[in-house]
Amino acid sequence: MKHILIIGDGMADFPLAELGGKTPLQVADHPNMDFIASHGKCGRLITLPQELDTGTDVAIMNILGYDPREFHTGRGPLEAASIGIKLDEHDIAFRCNLITERNGILVDYSAGHIGTDEARELLKSIKDACEKPKEIKFYLGVGYRHLLVLKGNRHSNRIICIPPHDALNKPISEILPREIDQKGANTVRTLKRLIMFSKDILSNHPINRKRIEKGVNPANMIWPWGHGIKPKFQPLYDLYGVKGAVISAVDIVNGIGVFAGLDVIRVPGATGYYDTNYEGKADYALESLKDHDFVLIHVEAPDEAGHLGDYNLKIKTIEDLDKRLIGRLLEGLKGDYTIAILPDHVTSTELRTHSRDPVPFAIFSTSQNKGDNIKHFDEFSVKEGSLGLTEGIKFMSFFLKRDRVNK
Repeated sequence: MKHILIIGDGMADFPLAELGGKTPLQVADHPNMDFIASHGKCGRLITLPQELDTGTDVAIMNILGYDPREFHTGRGPLEAASIGIKLDEHDIAFRCNLITERNGILVDYSAGHIGTDEARELLKSIKDACEKPKEIKFYLGVGYRHLLVLKGNRHSNRIICIPPHDALNKPISEILPREIDQKGANTVRTLKRLIMFSKDILSNHPINRKRIEKGVNPANMIWPWGHGIKPKFQPLYDLYGVKGAVISAVDIVNGIGVFAGLDVIRVPGATGYYDTNYEGKADYALESLKDHDFVLIHVEAPDEAGHLGDYNLKIKTIEDLDKRLIGRLLEGLKGDYTIAILPDHVTSTELRTHSRDPVPFAIFSTSQNKGDNIKHFDEFSVKEGSLGLTEGIKFMSFFLKRDRVNK
């Protein structure tokens, strides 16, 4: 039995007046998701514990069976693992966005979804001016998503950093890093200095001057957040006895895969945006199932559309995921398999941020006798499903139909 788990990041939403009181998932045409829902079992999943952030890292760890209250240390170290950075015991890793600041306001968490080629040049200028090899290191990621590591034991993770996508249109002065207690004071001073210095370096950079001339948001400031130290996971194989792989364009998801002992499969043209290579992800997943029991396929595009506040784009990304990836998978799958579709969390298109509301899920297996006959996969129809409302930490056990080897 092969197992395929498809996560449409932020695909769930709330009803929108512009869509006649429906959600993008309700409006979108997605016959392949509907097939899984009607022939399979449906329910709702609580992926985000109340006491933790509403991030993708928390949600996906929970879905995979790693209680984030125990294992989650922050987004940064997961992304570090994805790009091969080895953290020492006291190192603190941060996601480091390139953002757009205008008149003291954070106006764009992605700097107009800047491409990696331009970002490379901007980050080089930051590295040249700010790096200290034994204390401060910057690493290139993809697009606007990069990494900052504060090395050694001079710094503390006793700080609060606000995710930039949760602070759109807010004054920079009100959302700067702050210490939880005195232990974090030195780290906060370092971060504030880097943030403000980055504006001086980037504002007049030739790349940003060209972006402004083209009417595109400049990447004129860095924004560190999602900090943490190296976590300790048990491999997924030790927990469930399955050999797995992960396919994603997003470092945080691949980093979870690294710590979970999954093989990270890189797909050419996978961008983490609406122009991603859906067909390539399907093809590489089918190929990976030849020597893996389980594959996690993650698609970031719906989440990005939600953060942009673009419900039409969100509908398009859902339809592309359904037709170009899920449909291609269903056509190519042979033998016995179980396939599941779900979002990791709700991303509100109206609010342009995440919510911890339950998400819909559907699981179809060639071995089952009868499905729930849910005709349309969405946030509300699945309430009639046989799997009810379930804690995220329990998902893998009934998806794989096996208990954890180690409790």
